[in-house]
Amino acid sequence: MDEHVLAVQRMQEYIEKHLDEGITLADLSRVSLFSPWYSYRIFREHTGLSVADYIRRLRLSRSAIRLKNGKDRIMDVAFELGFGSVDGYTRAFHKEFGCNPAEYVRNPRPITLFIPYGVKFKHMRRETKHMENVQSIFVQLIRKPERKVIIKRGVKAEEYFDYCAEVGCDVWGMLSSMDSLCGEPVCLWLPDIYRKPNTSVYVQGVEVPVDYAGVIPEGFDVITLPEAEYLQFQGEPFREEDYGQAIQAVWHAIGKYDPSIISYQWDDANPRVQLEPKGTRGYIELKAVKKQQ
Repeated sequence: MDEHVLAVQRMQEYIEKHLDEGITLADLSRVSLFSPWYSYRIFREHTGLSVADYIRRLRLSRSAIRLKNGKDRIMDVAFELGFGSVDGYTRAFHKEFGCNPAEYVRNPRPITLFIPYGVKFKHMRRETKHMENVQSIFVQLIRKPERKVIIKRGVKAEEYFDYCAEVGCDVWGMLSSMDSLCGEPVCLWLPDIYRKPNTSVYVQGVEVPVDYAGVIPEGFDVITLPEAEYLQFQGEPFREEDYGQAIQAVWHAIGKYDPSIISYQWDDANPRVQLEPKGTRGYIELKAVKKQQ
């Protein structure tokens, strides 16, 4: 992989690890193995942001998550995340999210969090690789309640990369700011009954209670899904650069699995569900099932 990409990835990882500390261009130069000037240049080239803007946006998003949890004072959050004053933090927060911190604490609403993606992953596509070692896949039967899902539709997308090309990657930031029944946003492959004309099979969304009456972000839709049982397939933890292989391993397991061995059959009337691939927990995907008739 290009040495510049790897250098920027190292800088991103350093920022993530030291976000609540003072971060200097000299620090980033040391981890990138390039001069400060050149480090700044390639960082901006590959992320689209200056180092300062990148750190500021990430800190503001982390601060919003802390404020939403309701356990921290605005003043503490501002200073602990490196802002020089509460006034400066308030102005930056309003510029980023369209409301001030106090308003957000009183009435949390969907906002677009800044979720940076490692630049090296932009240079990877999922590819089927020969698996020398068979991976273990944990399969669990779970039940999801009747629920609403607030979704952002694409146009023709059938998978993540095409979806991001159609609607942008900021959707996940918006969804991540919202409370979810399962604790995180989800990706869905929709059966035809839940699709609108000329919209995508693949969507991203957040599951909320069936009686949800809160804010629906502009451009989003709401669908209601029935109570249903799912088989949850979870792969082994993986290195982040091996995420494509981890997904393929789970897909291979789903393709081979016969639910009739537990007296079930596949239920294609309900969406397939994908959780964010995280190396620390393994790739997770859910496929609906129903009792055999």
